[in-house]
Amino acid sequence: MIMSVGRLTVFTALLASIMQVALSRGAGDRCFCQVTGNLDDCACDVETIDAFNNDQLFPKLQKLLESDYFRFYKVNLDKPCPFWTDNSQCGMSSCAVQPCSPNEVPEGIKSSNHKYSADANTQDDDCEKLEHLGAVDASLSEKTREALQNWNLHDDESERFCVIDDVESPDAQYVDLLLNPERFTGYKGPAAWRIWNSIYEENCFKPFTVRRPVYPQVFHSGQGKDAPAFYRWLDGQCVEKRAFYRLISGLHSSINIHLSARYLMDDNWFHKKWSHNVSEFQQRFDSELTAGEGPKRLRNLYFLYLIELRALAKALPFFQRSSFQLYTGQPRKDQAHKELLLEVLRLADTFPLHFNENSLFAGKEKEAGKLKEDIRLSFKNISRIMDCVGCFKCRLWGKLQTQGLGTALKVLFSRRQIEDLTKPNVPRPAFQLNRQEIVSIFNAFGRISTSIKELKNFRSMLADFR
Repeated sequence: MIMSVGRLTVFTALLASIMQVALSRGAGDRCFCQVTGNLDDCACDVETIDAFNNDQLFPKLQKLLESDYFRFYKVNLDKPCPFWTDNSQCGMSSCAVQPCSPNEVPEGIKSSNHKYSADANTQDDDCEKLEHLGAVDASLSEKTREALQNWNLHDDESERFCVIDDVESPDAQYVDLLLNPERFTGYKGPAAWRIWNSIYEENCFKPFTVRRPVYPQVFHSGQGKDAPAFYRWLDGQCVEKRAFYRLISGLHSSINIHLSARYLMDDNWFHKKWSHNVSEFQQRFDSELTAGEGPKRLRNLYFLYLIELRALAKALPFFQRSSFQLYTGQPRKDQAHKELLLEVLRLADTFPLHFNENSLFAGKEKEAGKLKEDIRLSFKNISRIMDCVGCFKCRLWGKLQTQGLGTALKVLFSRRQIEDLTKPNVPRPAFQLNRQEIVSIFNAFGRISTSIKELKNFRSMLADFR
């Protein structure tokens, strides 16, 4: 749609007036005045999270994510969009992802996607022994064997909240996450808007008659009037659906913080400079520029942090088993990195105000089970939408972060299975995480942790605007 010169002049003047009003009082206050105190639906506050993350957890977690096990992520970026066909691709170089060459990935990772633990190397031998002992009827038909395998896959899929790429696909490639960082690529406009609109409008349990507040308002006349009705609707939902919306909003906020913190500030023939863009941050989170939405989005980020932190702490029994290794084929490094991983998880476990997941799905068993399944399928659908993102670098980080959050939800609602890990009389516990899930949950939380850390930086920068 082409905007006439007259309308463009009016739009520019309107935007300038909004910015002038916005700058009339403390910029930091407008973004952060409501980002303080207790969070909704949980017994935690913003200040406790800031201190715990920035002073204790963040440095250790970042060091862990720089290790070989966590920096190499196998992903299929060529899967077609399952929802619409007119899916344009970003042609800018900043949207591209550089996959690893074969010699860049440690042999231990390449040769054994499933070998995330030491005992994985002996599983084949165990199976052979069991067959010799008659534990498996060798007379089973090929069709029956295939059916048994499909049942096992179904059981695994029934616990997942997201779609996992087939790492054996010829289209799946390893990507070095450190060499393909999440940052502003220039991917925006209708294509990007379509992704988030599909997520919010079709997968967050919101009726189409309730319009969510969308900003900046200059693009949507009258949208400011939608906020009260939207929050009346949201407040009237059950705690599980409120939590689901806040998780998606928190993820959206985290991504916007990353883009604002690593923004292309200078691009010429000689170099590119990526740095903090305070104006971009304000446009997304300033209360006056977003009609009060910005601070709410930031508070949802903290809620997301609590959910993923609780999941990591809860997964400690899985990772502290003596059989578990961060297997890359480099024994000394693998052991050192496992010790660091356990240090991170034990630190996460000491957090004083963890989210209580028992407050969710606590109603009648049948109704609670159906609600959980509805939420699981909705989030799984959101993970499929990531294959529609036109920017490959955005698609990479979108797939990783939705997969990480989905894995966190899987952990959070597998209490009995995780408890079985500590029982000696359970020979083969049902709870498992594959390498894709492990890499994604830690990197996804690393992104959230980084966002909390970046908020401290933006607070300081905005304080200079007073």
